[in-house]
Amino acid sequence: MGTAVGGGKAVPRYLQIADDIVHQIRAGVLGPGDQVPSEAEMIDRYKVSGGTIRKAMLEIRASGLVDTRHGKGSYVKSRPPVRHRSSDRFRRSLRQGGKAAYLAESEQSGATASVSVIYIGPTEAPEGIAERLDVEVGTKVLARRRLYFRNGTPVETATSYLPWDVVRDIPELFEENPGPGGIYARLEDQGHVFAEFVETLQARPAAKAEASELALSPGTPVVHLLRNAVTEEGRVVEVCDTLMAADQFVFEFRIPATD
Repeated sequence: MGTAVGGGKAVPRYLQIADDIVHQIRAGVLGPGDQVPSEAEMIDRYKVSGGTIRKAMLEIRASGLVDTRHGKGSYVKSRPPVRHRSSDRFRRSLRQGGKAAYLAESEQSGATASVSVIYIGPTEAPEGIAERLDVEVGTKVLARRRLYFRNGTPVETATSYLPWDVVRDIPELFEENPGPGGIYARLEDQGHVFAEFVETLQARPAAKAEASELALSPGTPVVHLLRNAVTEEGRVVEVCDTLMAADQFVFEFRIPATD
């Protein structure tokens, strides 16, 4: 096992050590389930103080690649392979074929997908969501909150917010399983034909509660995605607020080169 670290003098020693351990994990030198060297082992290996090693471990945990077990040490996570999150997942043909976006995407990657519905019901539109839906803050909307799994591992949470006047006469949207093709198919069944889906993404550290829900270490990178589902009439009929474990996704976008 290599022990050399980067020699850039401007890089603090604890970051050099953290980078070395992370590199070993990504290169497979430390494989899934392997224990990360203990504090005593790293003090001996890198010839630094315990304080430096503890700072390095904070960085290693923040990478999202290890689980720390109280009194037992840190171990490399056994997480499934990264999969693509493609812009193709919203093709109308998939909905018409009875496949919701997440399940269609997971199927293409060869993964076993499942979803746990956490809440379905009325709620007051939060400030940022209300602006996207073009309603007043506190307006009654329908919320659908889900936790998505791939091969048994939680990989993302998502809450859809839909205008009450749009959903009140679509009983399937109040069910855990809205039927083939998901909620977008049910909306289109009622004449809300989609023209585009507009997504914004931001990477940030996971808050404690978010990390717990996705089985991550606190501070692990996540991707926060907000999506507007826009109809041909120009109305936003759903805003989806999604949080994803960053190590589980590679984003792939198809961008036309012509007008």
